[in-house]
Amino acid sequence: MIYSLRRKFILISALSLLAVLILIFAGIVWVNAAQMNKNLDSALEELEERGGRPGPGDFRVPMDSEFEDDDFEDEFAGDFEGFPERGARGGMLASVRYFSVMLGQDGKVLFYNMDLLNDVSEEDAREMAAEAAASGGRGWLDEYRYLVSKQDDGKQLVLFADGSMNRSVFKDTVLSTALLLFGSGLVVFCLIWFFSGRAVKPVAESYEKQKQFITDANHELKTPLTLILTNLDIAQEEVGENEWLADARYEAGQMTSLVERLVTLSRMDEEGSSLKDEEVPLGEAVLDLVSEFVPAAEKKDLRVSTEVDESVTVRGDESALRQLTGILLDNAVKYCDPGGEIRVSLTGGRKVNLSVENTYAAVGETELDRLFDRFYRADKARTSGSGFGVGLSIARAIAEKHKGKISAYQKDEKTIGFSLSI
Repeated sequence: MIYSLRRKFILISALSLLAVLILIFAGIVWVNAAQMNKNLDSALEELEERGGRPGPGDFRVPMDSEFEDDDFEDEFAGDFEGFPERGARGGMLASVRYFSVMLGQDGKVLFYNMDLLNDVSEEDAREMAAEAAASGGRGWLDEYRYLVSKQDDGKQLVLFADGSMNRSVFKDTVLSTALLLFGSGLVVFCLIWFFSGRAVKPVAESYEKQKQFITDANHELKTPLTLILTNLDIAQEEVGENEWLADARYEAGQMTSLVERLVTLSRMDEEGSSLKDEEVPLGEAVLDLVSEFVPAAEKKDLRVSTEVDESVTVRGDESALRQLTGILLDNAVKYCDPGGEIRVSLTGGRKVNLSVENTYAAVGETELDRLFDRFYRADKARTSGSGFGVGLSIARAIAEKHKGKISAYQKDEKTIGFSLSI
C-alpha cells in the first residue's frame, strides 16, 4: 500500500509538473510567434502607408501589363508623391526585405516593386500575390508574411516581407526553450522521486503501526476467545440450552469473525501478498454460493433470481473470488427489504461482469461512495446483524488484487446494486 501511495504521489506530481511545463512552453511559443508576426506586420503596415515602395524608381511594369513604362509615371506618380527615395527607409522597414505587387480590379498584375528582394521571380510574385489576394487580410505564404491592402479604386496592393530570418530565430528560441524546460523538468522529477520517500514516511510509519496493532490484537484476542467458547461449551453441557449462554456464544463468535476479517484485510493490503493465478470456474462458483444463501433469504421472505452464465471462467484465486461473491450475497441478504428481491447476474466476454442487486428503500439516503470505507455502515444505529463494516472493504481489496473494479450504484428509487468487473 505504501509503495502504491508513493507511486501515485510521484505520478500526480510528475503529471502536474508536465502540465505546468507544457503551459510555460506553449506560452513562450505563443508570445514569440505573436511578437514575430507583430514586427513583420508593423513593417508591412509602414510599407502600406508608402504605397508599397520607398520611391517611384523602384517599380517595374510586367510585359503583359496594360501600361507602358513611359506611361507609368502619368498613371501612378500622383499616388506616391512625397514618398522618400529608396535608401531613406526607416522604422521596421530598415530590418526586413520585402516586395509588393499591385493587382487591378480584374486580378491582373499592374506593377511590381522587386528591387529590395531579387531572389523572387516575377512569376513567383504573380502566383503568390494571387494566392494572398484570394485569402485576404494577412498571413503566411511559405517564408513570407503578407498583407493585402484594398485601394479605394478597387485595386489591391499585396505586400510581402521576408520572414525567413525571423522564423529561424524563432525556431532556435523554441528549441532552446524546449531543451531548457526538459532539463529543468528532469531535475525536478528526480527531486520529486528522491523526496517522495520522505513525504510518505509518516504515513508508512502509521500504517506499519496499524498493521502491527492488528497482528498483536489477533494474537492477544484469539486465545481468550477460544477459551471463552470452550468454557461456554462446558457450561452448556452442564446446564443445557440457555438463552444467556447462546447470546454469549453468538457475541464471542462475532468477535472471532471480526478479528479474522481484520487480519485478512491487513494481509490484502500488503504489497508482497499474492493470490493464486489459476483458471477459476466463476459461473459454477457463483451458482454454488447463491444456493447456499437461498435458505437465509427464504427465511426473510426474499426472492432470489439469477442470470448466470455457468461457463464463465476467469484467471485468479478461486478462494478469494468465492469470498468476494459471498460478501456481496451476504450484504444483499442482510440489507434487502422484507419481501424484496435479490438479483444476481454474471456475464463473460472481454471482461467478466458480476452484479448483485437487491431492493433497499433507503438507497437514496445512502452514501454510495463511502460503502467501501472500512467500518462504514449505512445502518447508523449499528443494530445487531448489520455487520462490522469491513466486508465490502475486503471485497474491494480482492477486486484490486485481481486488477478489477468494484462499485456501488443506485439502479432505481428502491434498488441498490454492486458491480464487479474483471
